[in-house]
Amino acid sequence: MRLASQRKYALILIDTCIYLAVYAATVLIAFQSSTIETSSPEKYLITAIILYCTVFGMRFIARVYNNVWRYANSRAYLSMLLADTIGGLIGTAIGYAAGQHIGIWNIVTALSGFALLSLASRFVYQQHYQYLNMSLATMNKINVAIVGAGHTGAMLAEDMLCNSASHYKPVCFIDVSPEKIGGKVCGIKILPGNENIVETLKGMPIQEIFIAIPDLDTQKSQALIEKYRPTGCKIKFYDFALRTGSTAAKPRLRELNIEDLLSRDALRITTTDTKHFYHDKVVLVTGGGGSIGSELCRQVAKQNPKKLIVFDIYENNAYELQQELVHLYGDTLDLAVEIGSVRDIARLEDVFAKYRPQIVFHAAAHKHVPLMEHSGGEAIKNNVLGTYNTADTAEKFGAEKFILISTDKAVNPTNIMGASKRMCEMIVQCRTESKTTFAAVRFGNVLGSNGSVIPLFRRQIESGGPITITDKRIIRYFMTIPEATQLVMQAGAMAKRGELFVLDMGKPVKILELAENMIRLSGLTPYKDIDIEEVGLRPGEKLYEELLIKTEQLTKTDNDLIFIEHDAPRSRAEIDKDIRRFTALCHGDKPVDSDGVKRLLKEIIPTYHNPEEVNRSAEQTMEMQAASYPDAHAEEPADVPATV
Repeated sequence: MRLASQRKYALILIDTCIYLAVYAATVLIAFQSSTIETSSPEKYLITAIILYCTVFGMRFIARVYNNVWRYANSRAYLSMLLADTIGGLIGTAIGYAAGQHIGIWNIVTALSGFALLSLASRFVYQQHYQYLNMSLATMNKINVAIVGAGHTGAMLAEDMLCNSASHYKPVCFIDVSPEKIGGKVCGIKILPGNENIVETLKGMPIQEIFIAIPDLDTQKSQALIEKYRPTGCKIKFYDFALRTGSTAAKPRLRELNIEDLLSRDALRITTTDTKHFYHDKVVLVTGGGGSIGSELCRQVAKQNPKKLIVFDIYENNAYELQQELVHLYGDTLDLAVEIGSVRDIARLEDVFAKYRPQIVFHAAAHKHVPLMEHSGGEAIKNNVLGTYNTADTAEKFGAEKFILISTDKAVNPTNIMGASKRMCEMIVQCRTESKTTFAAVRFGNVLGSNGSVIPLFRRQIESGGPITITDKRIIRYFMTIPEATQLVMQAGAMAKRGELFVLDMGKPVKILELAENMIRLSGLTPYKDIDIEEVGLRPGEKLYEELLIKTEQLTKTDNDLIFIEHDAPRSRAEIDKDIRRFTALCHGDKPVDSDGVKRLLKEIIPTYHNPEEVNRSAEQTMEMQAASYPDAHAEEPADVPATV
């Protein structure tokens, strides 16, 4: 506060000196040109005092000296100019009324010179400060090239230049529009985005490339990524996330998402019928705080349900989702959060009796393959018995539909987790005679979900590597969380009686290529900056995943991306008998061992095989392909369907 006052008084003193110097120079010039009389020198002093009081008085009224001039904008300069003009007019009027004046042109000259020098001194100070500040700030800033010299790119560059806290310095723009090439945006030159741009960028001190083109689809994003990847620069996207309930766009700079590398555009599955289906319904989501469950809750919340119930055993996840939804929807969403386990029948019945849900999404499950290999009893308790409990409770309390979230690991399973999910599918499929409509939805690996390989790779890259993969030949199907939840929502609306829905997920992805691309898109070189190490298949892990048990038994739906697999269900009596065996195993007097779980699963699920057998078969297929096509790089075994 004291420093601010000192600066204020120092500025007043400087302005006073400028005023006196300009006024004295004006009078001296007037004397030499004989434009004023010299017989009354006191008149010049009185006029000087009058003008000083009125001009500086107006500056105080306009709070000119309260401005922080190093950050001043045009409004501050106009305010000072207006104060000087009004003060000068008032002073001139007072001088003429008192008969103390030195001529109107001399007054105009003196005041104009004072105002001009006063404004100029502030402008020079501001520019000098900004130059020094920018010089110091840019010493440690990251040099970037901005692809797209339109409104979005200009907004990004302006934010970098004006925000002293920004870590980036725009060096150039890149655009393909002929009318823009060679011009400047925010004082930054626009380079042509032709075939020579990569070599041009290699010769410049560019560290990162920002894509600032709105509404890019996956195909165009991939084309840009492939175009600029040879530069070795890190690539990021400048997106606009619409604020909820507002048409205003909130820009954000994001790291490259691995979705940008999928060999297809993002799928849009939800239809108008689906949206209407969930309107004014009571919807319960088990595992509602998890990756898939929470996204289901977000999607359901958009459909104006009568009530949304989040059921989860993990209070932290449930609480965070609750806070998010309350912030987004406030009182417009009737939201309830219940903590409990699907293993606890009494707790399930209490929640179902309280809310009477019409639609149940069952997303609660243990999904981590290696952990479940070592804790097989927990997989049975949570996945198998938990699903059975929830399905029974939904049926008992008259739910209209029950949708199970399944996985491609349930197809010809080689691990306890996959086999337990196959058993969950069988629990759903056997209830074709129930008044409640049961269905299951099966899909592949979900990008960004808890336990996904993508966050793991990203953390390993950030820590300097190496990236660890279990086997360089591993192939996986991938889909995004929104795609997965849209499929589930669609299945909920389409389900009639015990269907098993499967999504056409496009081509599978090699995990090795995924790791290499993530390294490159971080501005690094695989095997040079970040190494990739093969650590061996984990217990129960397959070289590749499948989506179908029997590829020939498929039925199309109204949606070209969704199919129904027909697998002859076992009778409900048989399933009930199996559940009793699982219950006896998990709740007996002896501790549950994973070997005992595996033996029982193999008895009940005929498609359950040892991973060694399945992987040996896959290796033989790959070897046969390599022998038949030595120059080809097969992306997948011949018996793995690229689509359903």
